[in-house]
Amino acid sequence: MKFTLERQVDDYVENELENKIRLSKTEYGMESNMNEHLKSALKGGAKTNTHTNFGIPDYNITKYSIPVLIENKLHSKYLLKRNSKNEISSTSSDIKKYAVNGALHYGRTIIASHKYNACIIVGIAGDSDDYVEHQVYYVFAAKGEPKRMTEYDDLHFLATPEAFKGFLKDAQLTKEEKHKILVKSQQDLIRQAKRLNKMMNNLNISVEQRVVYVSGMLLAMQEIRDYKTGQHIDDGITPVDLKGIQSDVKSDSQLIINQLDEFLKARGNINSNKMKLMMDSFRMSINIDKDRDKLKEKDKRVAKLIPEDRASATKQIFVFLYENIFLQIDANSGSLDIMGSMYSEFLKYALSDGASLGKVLTPPYITNLMAEVLDVSMDDHVMDLATGSGAFLVSSMKIMIDKANNTYGLKSKKATEEIEKIKCQRLLGIELDSKMYTLVASNMILRGDGSSRIEKADSFEEPPELYNDFGATKLLLNPPFSYSENGMPFLAHGLKFMKKYGKAAIIIQDSAGSGKAAITNKKILKHNTMLASIKMPADLFVPNAIVSTSIYIFEAGIPHDFDKAVKFIDFRNDGYKRTKRGISEIDHPAERYSDLLLLLKSGLAAETNSKFHKDLWNLNKQYIESAISDSGSDWNFENHQIIDTTPHKEDFENEVQKYLSFKMNYILNRENKNDKI
Repeated sequence: MKFTLERQVDDYVENELENKIRLSKTEYGMESNMNEHLKSALKGGAKTNTHTNFGIPDYNITKYSIPVLIENKLHSKYLLKRNSKNEISSTSSDIKKYAVNGALHYGRTIIASHKYNACIIVGIAGDSDDYVEHQVYYVFAAKGEPKRMTEYDDLHFLATPEAFKGFLKDAQLTKEEKHKILVKSQQDLIRQAKRLNKMMNNLNISVEQRVVYVSGMLLAMQEIRDYKTGQHIDDGITPVDLKGIQSDVKSDSQLIINQLDEFLKARGNINSNKMKLMMDSFRMSINIDKDRDKLKEKDKRVAKLIPEDRASATKQIFVFLYENIFLQIDANSGSLDIMGSMYSEFLKYALSDGASLGKVLTPPYITNLMAEVLDVSMDDHVMDLATGSGAFLVSSMKIMIDKANNTYGLKSKKATEEIEKIKCQRLLGIELDSKMYTLVASNMILRGDGSSRIEKADSFEEPPELYNDFGATKLLLNPPFSYSENGMPFLAHGLKFMKKYGKAAIIIQDSAGSGKAAITNKKILKHNTMLASIKMPADLFVPNAIVSTSIYIFEAGIPHDFDKAVKFIDFRNDGYKRTKRGISEIDHPAERYSDLLLLLKSGLAAETNSKFHKDLWNLNKQYIESAISDSGSDWNFENHQIIDTTPHKEDFENEVQKYLSFKMNYILNRENKNDKI
């Protein structure tokens, strides 16, 4: 029968759900039947003036671990609309008109609400009983394209818990997919940080205050829950809450400060000293200048986002952050160092700050790589003694939480209990600088609150009991390179307090491994084993710094055996090119990073692995297994690289060919000139 009404498509879907999938009406929700949590998540995306409330999905299913949202349309031509970039269009008209586009809007909305980490969307459109099309997608981020599940273009994955579990297993992102998403997310974040930096400059926010200003506002947007009961207390501030009232007690900045105070108190895991330190930092940055609460002309970057004719500088910055940063935080950007990326961008405009102190923050795809190199598990105790903005702990926490969910089931009771232990007991960060301490604490809260054991202290002055009680099994470091011996004493100190057989990784200047830190390196080798050295790209920290670095990997508590080989890998070609404008792909970077992990694990045997991309490597030149000496000065790839100086017939022929070509061009050019004369 030919369909003439959208209701007929609805009837078709309901028949599938009830008679083929065997769901009861109470198990699939229609527009009028939706649980309160999902309703709240859908409303969350309509709080700002740029989001139109397009209603709610035609059907929703919440009986499994993540929600399924279904949108129907009459006629198959209204299944999907793509834009000129071949992405699923997100214009208002296409969201209303096309099934997949509308379903994706709802999916992104509930992820942006931070009430769900992922969901499944189904777009359905048909012309008759015999011609109905389905498209199924796994949505894991508030931005970017969802993952098309081509093998599941029907509703049968909903039939049983086992079928649904199988779907989720197939939907999980590969390491290459995760790497690409992380790099793209970082690029987007840096682009927004550049825009925000210009805006804050126009609004007279001092460079020294900017990053704490940003972190405080992002925390004020967070939902407040009672730390004991988990009960919802408050949704957090949204742009509509800032009304530009011209009084000290109800000004926009004071409302944010009050919200921050309530938010930090409700967490229950922040002692009074930490609380005072953070609140003092926020007050000194957000609420110190009353002129910021005066109404003024809107900056062009937020002019269309604010309906009022004029708005305070505080509100304008808040709206920018809410739209471009906060709503885009999602589960799969979990390794993203939000505050570190902001800090790095603001750093360029700060005189005598950051770079002069040796604070060059590690890109998130590198912190993620190093955590994966150490094979961080959910049971590990991960430590960073030069925490900075917390990037290593952010990456580790993300990996640990993912492994807990994969082991025990997403949102299962056991997974929830394990994740709570990860956040509260298994991450330790030490940071001396007050501003950086506020940033790392904010960063860990924004990424799921692993802030319990972030200490403001000097790593070398902390009592041994702190480290012994923690029992670190993994150590990740990028120490300040202005410290003595390039910062290697941080590694030596951390290794001293690690469990035997624990693993450590440090990214540091090459000079630390070629003589400048020989005294500390000798001490390290007396009690620990060097496993590998990875030569990193020279432009890795561009545009903040140009510095040659390597990653050194160790096993704790086992004196180095100088007869055993260490793995040396030349990873200078990681597939990326970095400039002041950003990072760009030039030669399969995601695959190269995945290969690097296989190479570290299996050595040359990695070539036999079907997942290894042999065509991207010349292992004869890029991989060496060689013993090191006890000097502590031969830890870099170049120290073990064998350069063949023996002349070969092929080399001679190539040089002769180049010379003859040069002479021929020279003669021809002279003849051409003579002809013209």
